Amino acid sequence: MTMAKTTVLLVNLGTPDNPSVGKVRSYLSQFLNDPRVIDIPWLIRKILVNLIIVPFRAPKSAAIYKELWTDEGSPIITHGNAVARLLQEKLGSDYTVELAMRYKNPSIPSVLDRIHKSNPNKIIVIPLFPHYASASTGSALEAVMDEIKRWWVIPELSFVSQYWDHPKYIEAFVERGNQYNWKDYDHVIFSYHGLPERQVDKVYNEGLCNDRDCLHEVNDENKYCYKATCYGTTRLIAEKMNIPEEKYTVSFQSRLDNKWIEPFSDAIVEQKAKEGAKKLLIFSPAFVADCLETTIEIGVEYQEIFEEHGGEKVQLVESLNDHPIWIEALEEMVKSR
Repeated sequence: MTMAKTTVLLVNLGTPDNPSVGKVRSYLSQFLNDPRVIDIPWLIRKILVNLIIVPFRAPKSAAIYKELWTDEGSPIITHGNAVARLLQEKLGSDYTVELAMRYKNPSIPSVLDRIHKSNPNKIIVIPLFPHYASASTGSALEAVMDEIKRWWVIPELSFVSQYWDHPKYIEAFVERGNQYNWKDYDHVIFSYHGLPERQVDKVYNEGLCNDRDCLHEVNDENKYCYKATCYGTTRLIAEKMNIPEEKYTVSFQSRLDNKWIEPFSDAIVEQKAKEGAKKLLIFSPAFVADCLETTIEIGVEYQEIFEEHGGEKVQLVESLNDHPIWIEALEEMVKSR
């Protein structure tokens, strides 16, 4: 009798089905109505998202997505498919690797329906977010659990909540960074996706994130604090690359307002230009696949900000995409479970 396979489910954030205004509007609506993403009272969120943010943001976002889109489609999908294929080759026939998106397609319900029909003996879920945040990892795992809880037979489940310090994840980013000699740049920035301060504070039973030393250590109390683990990843990469502390800055991008984690990446880019920097090297380790936030926000928009204030070159360190060491990291995560 053949044992049912273990299924590995990779989950990333998502993307519009195409860069048209209608599809972008639909994507933003699903994304921003998630109570883990905008964690405010239901009625206020509905009014804010559906009557203010989405109607005004969709046309602008659609224009940006058109700039990002390739002949193969959305990069987050093409990179995701490549990773799933390469991981499948690594793991072999005892495993089945699937890719789903938290928002839009391939959707978590549709992929889990296919997994359910295959009757696996175990499911390993790996959200493609190295650092735990309720708005990303938490939302993806909740969506998976919401589907599986309806099954009559629930197989063995294993969830990977974060891997900000996984040696091969770190090594893969070091390999990416080593394509550039950091000493040729005036400053190095490690830019992570931002979060509202209140979402980081919710990690703690008492007090605030700023009451802790999250900038310098990860411990049992702050191990699920997004800010602490972002600084932790930075230290590990910087140590491997021998980048001294005074040569780099940790910052956070993509903010919606000024009550998000500081310092803000765009403000640091502007500041460094005003201080006379001509060349910046920017890592974005929160993203394992190049996407709108890396290719456009850093590669295009930050370049414009830098030039506007006297700088010359912003060099984005490419994300992991389908880097072989990244595939090895995922393989280790699977086999350790």
